[in-house]
Amino acid sequence: MDRDDILEKGAILQRDRSTYAVAPHVPGGFLDVAQLRRIVDAAEKHGAAALKMTSGQRIAVIGLKPEDLDSFWQDVGGRVGYAIGLCVRMIKFCPGTTYCRYGKQDAMALGGELDRRFHGRQLSAKFKIGVAGCQNACNAPLFKEVGLTGLDDGWRLSVGGTCGAKPRIGDVIADGLSPEQALEMTDRVVNWFQGGNFRRKVRMGRIIDEVGLDTFKRAVGV
Repeated sequence: MDRDDILEKGAILQRDRSTYAVAPHVPGGFLDVAQLRRIVDAAEKHGAAALKMTSGQRIAVIGLKPEDLDSFWQDVGGRVGYAIGLCVRMIKFCPGTTYCRYGKQDAMALGGELDRRFHGRQLSAKFKIGVAGCQNACNAPLFKEVGLTGLDDGWRLSVGGTCGAKPRIGDVIADGLSPEQALEMTDRVVNWFQGGNFRRKVRMGRIIDEVGLDTFKRAVGV
């Protein structure tokens, strides 16, 4: 497969250099029984080597032949979960006040709306968003390009976090945000990164370090 075809199918080449893994889109890791059954049935039909629950709130289907990818996606009937490519990856969010007794804010509602707005948007580098309903921060929002943490008085927003070989803790730039304000500010941050003439594959945290946090805050209207 060529590069564009791989990205369109969300296919990740495996260690054997001949099979691929894919991750159906499962916002926040929440899915109903019928959706789970479709994924399992399609994996079995196409001879997948394994199913993997990932740290990105996805179910990775591993070991698919390239000629089976189109049929797999038809059987699953869902959107591709963007686990590769220079784009906004799956938005991670917790149960928040919907299910969790520690929740301070509605992480499922905010995370779901962020997912609808940004998941898969093409950028100059991979970009992650995390939403935690309380300060326990189970999905580590401080290590995402945009992190939102629920507090008693609203949402705290941090920017520039990164995991990996050179981790960076995100900078807190706003507190006490309403859901609408959190969405609007996230939109400004993503648009700033999307509109900038930045080097490919350079994560936003490094860009903030280069331009300076105060310059970044002025650029996004904080």
